[in-house]
Amino acid sequence: MVAVKDAPRTSTTIVVRSDAASRITRSRDPYYSLMRRIFQEDATATRGQKFLDLIEERQHSGNPLKISEWQVVMDELDVGRSSFYAMRNKLLGAGLITNKKGEYHLSSQFSKDLIDMANWWLTAVLNQGSEED
Repeated sequence: MVAVKDAPRTSTTIVVRSDAASRITRSRDPYYSLMRRIFQEDATATRGQKFLDLIEERQHSGNPLKISEWQVVMDELDVGRSSFYAMRNKLLGAGLITNKKGEYHLSSQFSKDLIDMANWWLTAVLNQGSEED
């Protein structure tokens, strides 16, 4: 049996909405809106946002969050071990974070993947350049 913390990071489902009124940039809280597209429950979305905020804060301060600090993070987020690792694995799978050299870091992989999908759709399917609508 594989421990949750060692579970393979495959992929993460993200809700995509085509309605212009549902755009994240039109939200009062875009960060939370992004988390709601990844996590089904409000509480998990809030914890995911807090976890990302913590990673960002520590990364910018020059003291990256260490993977070994999982217990401290669980206490701060008030979440159990399996819930913490399930949330973390979704963020890793989405490409929002990475773990390098035993530390969590924000990642640009999420953006790169979305840009790649959008460019493919515009050029390969719609036969258009990458100009905005």
